[in-house]
Amino acid sequence: MTLAEQIVRLKQRGLIFDDESEATAYLFNISYYRLRAYTYPFQENDENSEHNFTRKDIHFKDIIDLYCFDRRLRSLIFNAIEKIEVAVRTKIVQIYAESTSDSHWYNNESLYRFGYDDLLVHINADITRSNEDFIKHYNSKYNNPSMPPSWMALEVVSFTTLSRLFQSLKLDNRKKYITEQFGLKNVKILENWLHSISNLRNCCAHHSRVWNRRFMVSVTLPYDTLFPFMDRTTIGQIHTNKLFAVLSCIAYILDIISPGSDFKKNIKELLKSDCRLLDLKDMGFPKYWQSLPVWREQ
Repeated sequence: MTLAEQIVRLKQRGLIFDDESEATAYLFNISYYRLRAYTYPFQENDENSEHNFTRKDIHFKDIIDLYCFDRRLRSLIFNAIEKIEVAVRTKIVQIYAESTSDSHWYNNESLYRFGYDDLLVHINADITRSNEDFIKHYNSKYNNPSMPPSWMALEVVSFTTLSRLFQSLKLDNRKKYITEQFGLKNVKILENWLHSISNLRNCCAHHSRVWNRRFMVSVTLPYDTLFPFMDRTTIGQIHTNKLFAVLSCIAYILDIISPGSDFKKNIKELLKSDCRLLDLKDMGFPKYWQSLPVWREQ
C-alpha cells in the first residue's frame, strides 16, 4: 500500500486523523507494520474480523504518543540493564579466575554441570564476531591458547551467552557467593532473573515493544531476599510474564550494585506521561506499586 492507502485503511477501521500530512510523515519514518503493535490491543483481531477499532475516540496521535512512550521506556531499561550486565560479567570473571588461578577457566569442562559443548560454540562465535581491539591484539600475538583469557572473552560475549554460562556452571560456593552479591539466597532465582533480563535486553536492543507485552520468560519472584523486595501476598498477585515483574528485579539489583541510581525516579516520572492510552495494568503494575519496598527510593 502507498502511504495514502495506509491512512485510508486506518480511517476505514475507525482511527481518527487530525493532520493527514503529519501522519504521512510519521508513516514514512515509522512503518505501518511497526505501529500495528500499538494499534492491535484496541482493534478487533478475530480471524474473520475487519480489525476495526473497538473504541471510537482513538486518534492517530494517541498511537504515536504510545509509541514514543514505549521508546523512552526502552531507553531507560536498556541503560539500567547495561549496569547489571557489566556487574555480572565482572563478578563471574573475578570469582572464577581467582578461585581457579586459571585465566581460561571458562574452557574447563569440569566446572560445568551441563551444556559445555554448546556453550563453547556460542562463546567462540561471539569472540569471532568481535571487532574489539583487545581481541585482535590477542589473536595477533598468541596462538596458544587459541581463545583469549576470561576477562577478554566474557567481555565480548552476549548477555544471552553470559546468562547461559552462569546457568551451566556447577552449583557450588562460588555460584552461591555471586548470587548473594545480587541480594538473593537461591541460585536458581538469579539464573532465572538473568535469563529474563537478557530476554528483555534483546527486546530493547531490537526496538521491540515492551509496553503491553507478554514475555516468553516469566520471572520467579522470591519473598526471602537479603534486602526488602515484596511481600508474599503481593508476589502471588503479580503477573510474572509482564513488564512490572522484571522491572522490579532490575530495580532491586540496581539498589545493590548502583546505590543512588535514578532508575526508579526516572521510571516514575515517565509513568506520569499524559499519553491518553497508557494504562499501567497493561504492563502488570498493581495499584499500590510505588509503596512496595523495592520501589521506594533510597
